[in-house]
Amino acid sequence: MLRRSFRAKDLSCFIQKRTNSNKITKPLEGIRVLELGQLIAGPFCGSILGYYGAEVIKIEPPKIGDPLRIWRNLDSDGQSPWFRSMARNKKSVCIDLRTEEGRSLVKQLAEQSDVLVENFKPGTMEKWGLGPDDLYPANPKLIYTRISGYGQTGPYSKRGGYASVCEGMGGFRFVNGHPGQPPVRPNMSLGDSLAGLHAALGVLLGLIAKNKLAGGSGGKTGQVVDVAIYESVLNMMESVVPEYDRFNQIRQPSGTTLTGIVPTNTYPCKDGKHVIIGGNGDSIYVRLMKAIGREDLTGEKYKVNSDRVREQETIDGAITAWTLEHTTDEVLETLEKVSVPSGKIYDAKDIIEDEHINARGMIENITVGSEEDGRGWNLKVPGMSPVLDTTPGSTEWAGPDLGQHTNEILKDLLKMTDSDINALGEQGVVKLK
Repeated sequence: MLRRSFRAKDLSCFIQKRTNSNKITKPLEGIRVLELGQLIAGPFCGSILGYYGAEVIKIEPPKIGDPLRIWRNLDSDGQSPWFRSMARNKKSVCIDLRTEEGRSLVKQLAEQSDVLVENFKPGTMEKWGLGPDDLYPANPKLIYTRISGYGQTGPYSKRGGYASVCEGMGGFRFVNGHPGQPPVRPNMSLGDSLAGLHAALGVLLGLIAKNKLAGGSGGKTGQVVDVAIYESVLNMMESVVPEYDRFNQIRQPSGTTLTGIVPTNTYPCKDGKHVIIGGNGDSIYVRLMKAIGREDLTGEKYKVNSDRVREQETIDGAITAWTLEHTTDEVLETLEKVSVPSGKIYDAKDIIEDEHINARGMIENITVGSEEDGRGWNLKVPGMSPVLDTTPGSTEWAGPDLGQHTNEILKDLLKMTDSDINALGEQGVVKLK
């Protein structure tokens, strides 16, 4: 049961709106996106746009398709659940971009699209005759979105850029870790996802700008959105640059703490688990100290954050001594009563089972395949944020099988006949499901 006043009826109504089960118009309906990216950065951008209603046509190479299909754990059909989540709401079209015929097909699709997303090494699209200058004469309204390690300009632009390397250049890896130890990598491709998020923002800005440019004399209302992975990381670095400029101070790794903010840390509990406590607000700090029986650590000496920074070791030591005497649940229950921000550290099981996350509709269920084709299993995927009150996004279908929509798209958009499509399939230019 849900705690407090959140009734079952309330939950049902909220989830219905959250998952768009009443088929309310989504904000990006009517927008066609041609996704040429692979793996994470470009496809995550496409996932966001598709979740909120855009038609996303995903171009994949024949044979294995997007390599993400076979990354990590694979289901019995040989496909990754990660791909089924990342490619939700997309249409898979298999075209071999290494062939002239394949590139011609993609160019025709681009001419009928509102947005193009690609994350190839800079220069690749131009080499294929699919660069902005190649497409704008026929489609001056196109939002041409490019994701790369270092951007399309500058001395590093031609370098290949993986998120792991770009997280280093963006400054994140330096501050993420423990003092005196090697920098730590988070167990995910954070830079790629941040780049995808920035790309989605860039797409929306480009679409809004089209209306402002429509009255101009040039005729071109589309534009290139240039997203660099390292810049997406750099955007998250808060005060690192201005503090260095003004005080010649280089932010150092600080383990489980946050430099210059006290107390905010991870604390061990009696049951071997850890909790996060954020008691750095002045009034919150006083409530925290009273709750753990350490009012002696309040008063003028600890009144504001700068005072507490000087006493960080003493304060963290006192909190640790208290949490070690209690279980995780006991700590959280005590601190919730006095409104001190705190929480456990969730793993995947915790996320899927948490009542609040489920009440918010952030765990969605989709079906992969059907019983008729020997599949038909349920897959849980995370919902996407933000939650829109009137025009929410939702997951409509799982990431498609390879080439599932090739025939449909070539017929409907390019008006090709069955014989034309079959001939391209025999030549290996396209792959039909």
